[in-house]
Amino acid sequence: MKESGKHLLLFDIDGTLMTSGGAGEGALRDAMKDRFGVDEDLSGITVAGATDTLIARLLLKKHGLAITPENITALLDRYLHFLQERIGRHKGYLLPGILELLSQLARNPYCVTALLTGNLKKGAEIKLSHYGIWEFFQFGAFADDHHHRNELGHFARTRARESHGYDFLPREIFVIGDTPRDVACGKEIGARTVAIATGNYSVEVLRAENPDFVFQDLSDIDAVMSVLL
Repeated sequence: MKESGKHLLLFDIDGTLMTSGGAGEGALRDAMKDRFGVDEDLSGITVAGATDTLIARLLLKKHGLAITPENITALLDRYLHFLQERIGRHKGYLLPGILELLSQLARNPYCVTALLTGNLKKGAEIKLSHYGIWEFFQFGAFADDHHHRNELGHFARTRARESHGYDFLPREIFVIGDTPRDVACGKEIGARTVAIATGNYSVEVLRAENPDFVFQDLSDIDAVMSVLL
């Protein structure tokens, strides 16, 4: 297949674009208390890199609650409610270089910028709208699509094809994230993987996952753009 000349750039959110300052974790605790009367501390739950739908399943299992569509939906609905309440009360922020990078990508006709995230679509919108960057992303793949993160890349590719009329080749796709799960997700679709050590994982830990590129952060715009282009 002939190359399009464009690159599909799929960004993770938490730990890659921004940090919510604990708003997401707090909203999960609030939701468990409000819906199921459980005092949750998230111990034993690896949140980083997991989808919201997987986290919901793990929380229900942890407390011996039925893992049913009804319980998952009820928990996540309350989570979104409390996330909206909390997002403005926590000291979150955009990570280094993000606003300038997204602004440059938006001006580049060869870049298609989208999301590949474990957040629910509404949760992603709440977070990114609060920090003023939601409009930079044309579409995305979200926890609403599947609870296994490695499945999300297929949804992103389908939406890219529907949006642009072209089936992006694996070598034209970049998955950018801060966890080993992001790297694995990108490899699932044969994409190039860009690991960023702005979350819970160091450069050394991320490098052990064999991503194509590793950055401490995205503040060196020229270096990042040279990779993505």
